[in-house]
Amino acid sequence: MEPRGTTKRGAGKTEVGEPWNKLSCPAPSLSTNPALFSGPFPFYRRPSELGCFSLDAQRQYHGDARALRYYSPPPTNGQGPSFDLRDGYPDRYQPRDEEVQEGLDHLLCWLLENRGQLEGGPGWLAGAIVTWRGHLTKLLTTPYEQQDGWQLAASRFQGTLYLSEVETPAARAQRLARPPLLRELMYMGYKFEHYMCADKPGGSPDPSGEVNTNVAFCSVLRSRLGNHPLLFSGEVDCIDVQAPSTQPPTCYVELKTSKEMHSPGQWRSFYRHKLLKWWAQSFLLGVPNVVAGFRNPEGFVCSLKTFPTMEMFEHVRNDRNSWNPSVCMNFCAAFLSFAQNTVVQDDPRLVYLFSWEPGSPVTVTEHRDAPYAFLPMWYSSRIFSPFTRSTLVAMAATSPGWSLATVWSQGPVKQSKVRLHQGPRHPTCTVVRNQDICPTLTFRQEQLEAHKVIWIGHMWGGWPPLLWVLRRRLITQDQGCKYSAGRVRGDLGE
Repeated sequence: MEPRGTTKRGAGKTEVGEPWNKLSCPAPSLSTNPALFSGPFPFYRRPSELGCFSLDAQRQYHGDARALRYYSPPPTNGQGPSFDLRDGYPDRYQPRDEEVQEGLDHLLCWLLENRGQLEGGPGWLAGAIVTWRGHLTKLLTTPYEQQDGWQLAASRFQGTLYLSEVETPAARAQRLARPPLLRELMYMGYKFEHYMCADKPGGSPDPSGEVNTNVAFCSVLRSRLGNHPLLFSGEVDCIDVQAPSTQPPTCYVELKTSKEMHSPGQWRSFYRHKLLKWWAQSFLLGVPNVVAGFRNPEGFVCSLKTFPTMEMFEHVRNDRNSWNPSVCMNFCAAFLSFAQNTVVQDDPRLVYLFSWEPGSPVTVTEHRDAPYAFLPMWYSSRIFSPFTRSTLVAMAATSPGWSLATVWSQGPVKQSKVRLHQGPRHPTCTVVRNQDICPTLTFRQEQLEAHKVIWIGHMWGGWPPLLWVLRRRLITQDQGCKYSAGRVRGDLGE
């Protein structure tokens, strides 16, 4: 599917899908008027899953699918399911601590673990936007939002634009003053998932356990909106092993609850407001179906209804006062262009804070360090170390003429020592890690045989190293990684 054209918008002539480095003078603000974004639907690449991770009951990160649950709906026998969504509240309820602002940390953990497996290598990130699905959902619904504003912090590091939500003062005040009824309704949504999901394929749900909202399964996906490559993650409720396609994300299912509808007016309001958010969440992630449980005033689910994501717009297509997917996606593309052209300085400590309130344009202010900086040092110091040890072993096995070397640290001095392995042509790589300064390197076999020992002196902050052959002249400091004596690649070692 190809882009269907670029449409000029208001507010500083920001263009949908315009590359971030094309505009020399970014707009000071961005209008959110839906009339400005009613052009053709922009190009959106079908999301493809790159990987996943899980968060356990203590909110600890695990780079696997241990928290994935399996869709297990009740049998269809003509009667309603009669799920009691109030059961277990508040005795068996462990809500996540919302005072802990996690930012992008869990997604950044996944990126560090999997940077060597990214299609195109870690360098692909240099042109991408990294964020959560929930942040993009807020952008999609902004042209039609009339109550809640938002703030997004943005920083550029090594060419990658990172977007992380900041809790607004109004949102914090609402959270702290959240009434008991609203807290119970939030519990009901999670409880519904326990009635609809099993812990293993073919199993049965067990709604008698604790509802712990720390636990989560997250999919990491790659997509593109207009000219903006996207890498984002979103929480997934469950997987349907009976789905027509077993390829994620098309086998995932989103679970929702809503109150029962009794009149055309109630359904119209549901389609205009709640269905918009359901569509935005599921469309971005590529989830094909939302299964909704409709509850009565006593908190019992009386009926289930499946809403195919690609058919949701049909409920409001003829409603002139409702939402339009093209407006949502065009505004999101325009905002990403606006952000790309505004966040021009490559500095993880510099934060551009984008703010919006209903009825106003998006504005931006600049801040340095706390409280808005959100890219941690443990991430920025390691993400662009090019290759892991496992990658180098694979390189040796598939590239004749290359040999791996053992690297070890030489005391507290920021130097490392490399010797040629004796033995097979493609020996196993051995790394003794010391103070996180020891890179794994490869050299052409003839280079190592000729000089036996090579010293590597590191520049502060990482890559590339300066290479010397012992008692010989400096080879090169070229960052292109193509050397007269051979090629070198490295990382911090694991």
